[in-house]
Amino acid sequence: MTHIQLSHYIDPGTGSMLFTLLIGLITTGYFFLRKVIIKARFMLSGGNVQGKDEGKLPYVIFSDHKRYWNVFKPICDEFERRGLELHYWTASPDDPALTTPYEHVTCEFIGEGNKAFARLNMMNADIVLSTTPGLDVLQWKRSKDVDWYVHTFHSIASAVTYRMFGLDYYDAILLSGGFMADEIRTLEELRGIPPKELEVVGCTYLDAMAERKTNMERPHYDRPCVLLAPSWGASSILSVYGSKIIDALLATGYEVVIRPHPQSMTTEKDLLDRLMEAYPDSDDLSWNFDNDNFEILNRCDVMISDFSGVVFDFALVFDKPVIYTKGTFDNSVYDAAWLEEPLWQFSAYSRLGIELSEEQFPRMREVIDSVIYDEALADGREQVREEGWAYIGESALRTVDYLVRKHDELGAGYIQSEKGE
Repeated sequence: MTHIQLSHYIDPGTGSMLFTLLIGLITTGYFFLRKVIIKARFMLSGGNVQGKDEGKLPYVIFSDHKRYWNVFKPICDEFERRGLELHYWTASPDDPALTTPYEHVTCEFIGEGNKAFARLNMMNADIVLSTTPGLDVLQWKRSKDVDWYVHTFHSIASAVTYRMFGLDYYDAILLSGGFMADEIRTLEELRGIPPKELEVVGCTYLDAMAERKTNMERPHYDRPCVLLAPSWGASSILSVYGSKIIDALLATGYEVVIRPHPQSMTTEKDLLDRLMEAYPDSDDLSWNFDNDNFEILNRCDVMISDFSGVVFDFALVFDKPVIYTKGTFDNSVYDAAWLEEPLWQFSAYSRLGIELSEEQFPRMREVIDSVIYDEALADGREQVREEGWAYIGESALRTVDYLVRKHDELGAGYIQSEKGE
């Protein structure tokens, strides 16, 4: 699903030093000229508020990849329902948004890689909403013509599992559950950075997935289907265990589906190529790279993962058990390295299923059976659902409510500042 382009995890090697310097010079000149024009327009208007930059977009959503359309579509739909102007910018030329018919939502492909960064760094908007971490850390810089940057999550995992400093320069963060606020506030205190505005709104894509599930039946097969769904990086299951865990799964006699994290196609392509060559598709094993994970989550009976947020999709929406490998997680490159307390998501995992160690590989079928038929885990899933997924069914409404309210506040502040009040 991930192309070698602007990805959700911005690669420091994407832009050269020459590009950074060039964009810096261009944007400096651009903002200086724009400031002169806006000031002149305001003075010519006699100080009337109409002197405000009329080319400023009220709301912009930026998506670095088409796979986040499931996060943003409910929000776009809510803007459309209210008749509010929204601009959706995407770095994927085949983003489903581009072919979705809207009257009030304008969807635009802004290019890949450096072209997208250049457009973002000179953006002129009141409010920008994105799932992309790393704002003002690497190539994506805060535009001087954007008043308010808002981050929304694409999973309900712990808020500190982004790469270091991933959220530091956002103005506000929309949370799926209240537990995220404690993690963010602790991180802010440790780093001595200003507190961000936090708003609990729920989770848009989980709401949409849950609604979709109500109209579908769970398929039944002759044998259990096991989904191996790792995260990516040196701490992921495939990187740590590789063929060992695949061999153990095949020895169970169950159907095995391996769904690598989309980022693996960029950062771990050599690893995937080797494993896919060693374990080609067969009656017992298949590889899944669907952009939409709904069908495969609905099909499988149990998931084995590490620290991927897809664990919560599987357990909370489809109400199925998970097996996790907590021991592979190395937090040294994540914001989590700053925290001493155990992450919320690992306390949640222990209530959703059981932890797997390499010593258990020879007994993999027994381990899988123990969670598939454990009805007590249903209580744990309900607890985690209550903690991590707030306002079920209301997230798009609450997200747009927040954005509109903040837009009104920013407008009032602009009038006051220009009048010198």
